[in-house]
Amino acid sequence: MDFLKTYNHQPVDLLDIPVLGYEQFMAANLDALHSQPERHCALYFGKKEENGLALYSCIADDLTGEIAISSCIVDPAKERPSFTAVNPNFEKFEREIHENFGLPYTDHPWLKPYRFAHNRHNPDQTVVNYPFFSSRSDELHEVGVGPIHAGVIEPGHFRFICNGEQVMHLEIQLGYQHRGIEQLFLQKTGLLQRATLAENIAGDTTVGHTIAFANLWESLCGVEAHYSLQFSRTLASELERIAIHTGDLAAICGDIAYQLGSAVYGRLRTPIVNFFQEWCGNRFAKGLIRPFYTNYPFSVALAERLAEILPAYERDFNEMSELFLSLPSALSRLERTGAVSEEEARKIGAVGMVARTCGIRRDIRASHPYNLFGNAIKHEPVVKTKGDVYSRALLRTEEIGQSTEYCKKLLESAGRLQKAVRIAAVPMRGKFAISMTEGWRGEIAHCAITDRQGDLSYYKIKDPSHHNWAALALAVRNNDISDFPLCNKSFNLSYCGHDL
Repeated sequence: MDFLKTYNHQPVDLLDIPVLGYEQFMAANLDALHSQPERHCALYFGKKEENGLALYSCIADDLTGEIAISSCIVDPAKERPSFTAVNPNFEKFEREIHENFGLPYTDHPWLKPYRFAHNRHNPDQTVVNYPFFSSRSDELHEVGVGPIHAGVIEPGHFRFICNGEQVMHLEIQLGYQHRGIEQLFLQKTGLLQRATLAENIAGDTTVGHTIAFANLWESLCGVEAHYSLQFSRTLASELERIAIHTGDLAAICGDIAYQLGSAVYGRLRTPIVNFFQEWCGNRFAKGLIRPFYTNYPFSVALAERLAEILPAYERDFNEMSELFLSLPSALSRLERTGAVSEEEARKIGAVGMVARTCGIRRDIRASHPYNLFGNAIKHEPVVKTKGDVYSRALLRTEEIGQSTEYCKKLLESAGRLQKAVRIAAVPMRGKFAISMTEGWRGEIAHCAITDRQGDLSYYKIKDPSHHNWAALALAVRNNDISDFPLCNKSFNLSYCGHDL
């Protein structure tokens, strides 16, 4: 048996995961992807063991909802062929394994530092001497952007190779603010401490990441969350999607100098995030989601308040979007700019919005449902095919409309909610579990391993930006460098979500 099959936030016994020889491990995982295009690598990571380096792979199937887990024990000093040379889905995963553990590969095409972890295998590899790809052609020139940006944005370096104004190549280097969050999950043993860590993985995805942690922790403890908690998590995740998508539309309008759209969308984001302030005292929903309980149960008064906010938001949002997406001067900047093809998106294992704007029906709410998705809410992903800035803007507007309808549907049952009783439970021993949610950017994955005492022995986090930064690099090729800010805003990827 090559794999142990499981589902979203359903723990398995660690000892039941097949341990394969490296050649069999590599062949099994590559064949799993090649035999079914609707599969992708959700996680691939290494963990130090007494007898070597344990490699774990989790292949997610978007059609069946299964997650296929396999493992391998290797000598981290011995050279091995890379998965990436055959399938680029694994490119960043293997770079991270190499950086953290020193595992050498014979044929990895892009074996560079990934995020400059503080406990990396080779401390001499620093961000200062990062080996950027360069061209010696007299006809091409390089343009460097960052790592300090002019706007309110996080640090990252973008190195362009251009022929005049045309971008031939973009290399994106992050890792300037590595925080060691995965290690902190092991060092901080309090449940509240860990929940606080989860909600600070990426500040604009507080809900998405904290739900992933809460669902994961409850599954490790063998506990199914109370309906009222699942209700609050589902509602909060869709409100977060509405708020951030709206803000992103404002940013896109700003980058094409459409000031009316920038102002109106910017204003419309405010009542949504302010509702979080009314609900839990924080506009980013920090403090709202906790395993087993919540300090801020949803109430009839909150339901009545949100029922006032949503129609007013919808009216102005729909009017603004109809104007924005029919304006010739706006469409001339959005259409055919920063396009990513379906073939490219599949090669890099794109997730979330990026995948769905390239014709790929990849959405955890539909493929690996959690909380009230799949039960109270039958989610149908919004899919576009052009992969350009226009598609990313259009997808946002349609997902906002969809999420608004989900919120209104949930409010219909708000009066029947009963308060969850806080319980105490501890994780099961010797378990492996993976929890995925569909954040507004896309697929979030948290994975935990418990030891023989039931304590965390490993914690792994993946933000959707892990997959999708490569899509931005591909999107700007053959575009004018002046279109880079617009392309960048249309993706709105996370720097801190990468620099864990």
